[in-house]
Amino acid sequence: MSHSARGHPCLSQRPQQRVQRWQDIRTWARLIREAEALWHVDVRDLRRLGALELSQLLEEVPPAMRPRVNRWLASYRVQTRLH
Repeated sequence: MSHSARGHPCLSQRPQQRVQRWQDIRTWARLIREAEALWHVDVRDLRRLGALELSQLLEEVPPAMRPRVNRWLASYRVQTRLH
């Protein structure tokens, strides 16, 4: 191994670890980019997107998990409950 590879922590990792690290870093960067993009969105648009996301999530929660999800929702003090 060359001196430069030993001195750099990313270069001494296995290829799978380097790919995972790259994916993790890219994911964080994308989340930050999305959060910054929200600064420029109209509040009405955010509420509409939130309503769409919420309705989709409500449909996706399996019926057997709904009571446990409701307990978490109550502890988070949100208004939404699953029926």
